[in-house]
Amino acid sequence: MGNRTRALSSAALASSIWLVCKKRPENARPGWDNLVLEEMQKNIIQCLRDFWDAGIRGPDFVWAATGPALEAYSKHPVVRKANEQGKTLSVTEFLGHVRRMVADFVVGRVLTQNGGTETVSGLDDVTTYYLLHRYNFGLESTPIGPCILYAVSCNLSDSLLLGKCDLLVRTGGQSKDEDEDEDDEEGKEEGTSSTVKLKPWLQRKQAGLEAAGLSSPLIDKVHRLMHLWRAGEELKVDEYLDMHGLGYNTLFGQLLQALIELAPAQSEERSLLESISNHVAERSGRLANRFLWTE
Repeated sequence: MGNRTRALSSAALASSIWLVCKKRPENARPGWDNLVLEEMQKNIIQCLRDFWDAGIRGPDFVWAATGPALEAYSKHPVVRKANEQGKTLSVTEFLGHVRRMVADFVVGRVLTQNGGTETVSGLDDVTTYYLLHRYNFGLESTPIGPCILYAVSCNLSDSLLLGKCDLLVRTGGQSKDEDEDEDDEEGKEEGTSSTVKLKPWLQRKQAGLEAAGLSSPLIDKVHRLMHLWRAGEELKVDEYLDMHGLGYNTLFGQLLQALIELAPAQSEERSLLESISNHVAERSGRLANRFLWTE
């Protein structure tokens, strides 16, 4: 508490993180990045399981992996890059790999509803960030600090998420009236504080519209389908599914189910996601039967 007696006259911390260290042997030899990263992954996977089972969540989960991960790196006086002669793997680069592995672990649990999947691969950075943020903070305002940590873990930045990705919006300060329609963009002002929140799908009207042949993140494709379905454009929904090969995309199906679980009960968001999920499943079944008859 900021007003407790000791805090009034000192820089005492409200919480602390402990790292237990021991001196590296003098005869320690240089390491190679590929071997160090492989050892790190083996070392922390059980730690991540234990932390998850203990109920550690949010940014604390990311930080908790730092100590166990550094054991593989700090045992060497220097870690060299096997494929780049004369270059070394810095602590910053190493921790980037650690944070991404932790992010993939969390997303794997979210996509399978804690079904035991250790990590998920193939999911784009923006969708990975969206799931991390939505799972831990929902659609409420949250301090920018933890969001930056998650963004860095996904090879992104807060400015990118606030700007080009159109995924976050600043909150606090001036805000729209609580009774204002969520879909009404006119007269809305962004906040000016150091807090942010995810943009509701209704406000992401440009999501999923590819420009110059560039593929959009998977979460943008989902939001695009939600807008089309809400407008009653079932034919355009089918065209969009076929254009991007989403009908048989395992990650797409898992993402839909995860978003359904994260959406509030009886909300329009959940209803639309369930309708799209059912439509995709039914349509995939029809296409499979048609293929069998053709054969």
